[in-house]
Amino acid sequence: MVGAGMSGIGAAVRLRQEGFEDVLVLERAPDLGGTWRENTYPGCACDVPSSLYSFSFAPNPGWSRLFAGQREIHDYLRTTARRHGVGPSLRFGVEVRQARWDEGERRWYLETNDGPYSAAVLVLATGPWRRPRRPEVPGLTEFDGPVMHTARWDPSVRLTGRRIAVVGGGASAVQLVPAIQERAADVHVFQRTAHWLLPKPDHGIPGWLRTPGAQQGLRAAQYRVQEGLGHALRHPRLLRPVEAAARLHLRTAVRDPGLRRALTPDYRPGCKRLLTSSTYYPALSRPHVRLHPTALAEVDGNRVIGADGSEAEADVLVLATGFHIGEVPLAESVHGPHGRTLQQTWDGDGPQAYLGTSVSGFPNLFLLLGPNVLTGSTSTLTVVEGQLAYLTAALSHLRTTGRAALDVRPAVQTRFNAAVQDALHTTVYNSGGCSSYYLSPSGRNTFCWPWSTGRLVRRLNNFDPNAYDWTPPPTASAPVRPVNEEEITA
Repeated sequence: MVGAGMSGIGAAVRLRQEGFEDVLVLERAPDLGGTWRENTYPGCACDVPSSLYSFSFAPNPGWSRLFAGQREIHDYLRTTARRHGVGPSLRFGVEVRQARWDEGERRWYLETNDGPYSAAVLVLATGPWRRPRRPEVPGLTEFDGPVMHTARWDPSVRLTGRRIAVVGGGASAVQLVPAIQERAADVHVFQRTAHWLLPKPDHGIPGWLRTPGAQQGLRAAQYRVQEGLGHALRHPRLLRPVEAAARLHLRTAVRDPGLRRALTPDYRPGCKRLLTSSTYYPALSRPHVRLHPTALAEVDGNRVIGADGSEAEADVLVLATGFHIGEVPLAESVHGPHGRTLQQTWDGDGPQAYLGTSVSGFPNLFLLLGPNVLTGSTSTLTVVEGQLAYLTAALSHLRTTGRAALDVRPAVQTRFNAAVQDALHTTVYNSGGCSSYYLSPSGRNTFCWPWSTGRLVRRLNNFDPNAYDWTPPPTASAPVRPVNEEEITA
């Protein structure tokens, strides 16, 4: 596995539970955690209820809040790895630079900063929240003060009594601004696009609910709520109550009519990611906090200038500008049997896969949280668990049949993706009147699953061997690449 975040650790646990002991997780950072290791900005928390943000095979009845914070989630992941004994499978500080499939040997060969590795199976568990997006505006690199992205937070930067400019109005800004505004002298928020915002019922979980049975019941109830919202996102006519609730939340929390207009989106709820907060609107209404409803256009010394000409003087510049979500990390470095990379295979319409997990032409390669498996309401861990069931079933089939490799058939992948794109047309993700990270530059939705989470999980829990071409082990006469004794074989 490449990546020791939620999906990589989950994969290591499940594979070991299914009897696959020769497992290795390569992580370029010095610690596990993925996005929950990287994002340490003030206010960072999950916007999915805590009970849904844990693996069913590693429940955590001890969540302290209904929506857990970054530190608590990171601790959960560390605890899960420790309790399930995956420590010996982790290799930190190892960055994968290239991966190539050897058709003769039926193996992947990896080039890393730690030397060569080889593997029968390669799993990309790198996730879509890996590479921060930084705006390209004149003068940004010459800003007269600290500049930091929320995913690269520097806790040594002093915020108390300083003028802070925040670029972005999405999920990280909604969490960050309320957390820093009390310390700051002034806060200026440059918002390119308004987002729909619902109240966040975040509160502590009482002791009587911190039992396995209570958490299981809470998990089931919250899953039904999330799926109800997902049903409305797939049938936009049902979104009227959601929009009414968001408008009421805005009207109740923001008294200034001008500020309300600037915070009111011009597209349907769910077209972009729905956000939740009960503190963001009150923070923007404070006298020392100003919203600039404009994109960032230029930075001149310590002046931050919007596209509408508005300006702010700042001592600290924070980029709450998200990630390159549409990318699959390492896509430019993973080479199939004929030398083509994933990126070259996907050039044009963007990433495509079968069930977000297998890519035709790339034997024994599996993606976790690949294209078209997430929605605007689903917990990522529900999806990951489904994919892990699929992965273990595929590898068990390889083991029991004695085959060396499997490769999803091109026609199967094409039919699947055609059905997905056809079903997406009527969802709010495609028809809500906005431009979002759900869509590739060509306009194709490469992110969303167009049906229910239950349907996705059922598909992933029913591995179909007939969807794949199967390759026997290499013959005795096939050339065998010599393997250095220091290589680690996974």
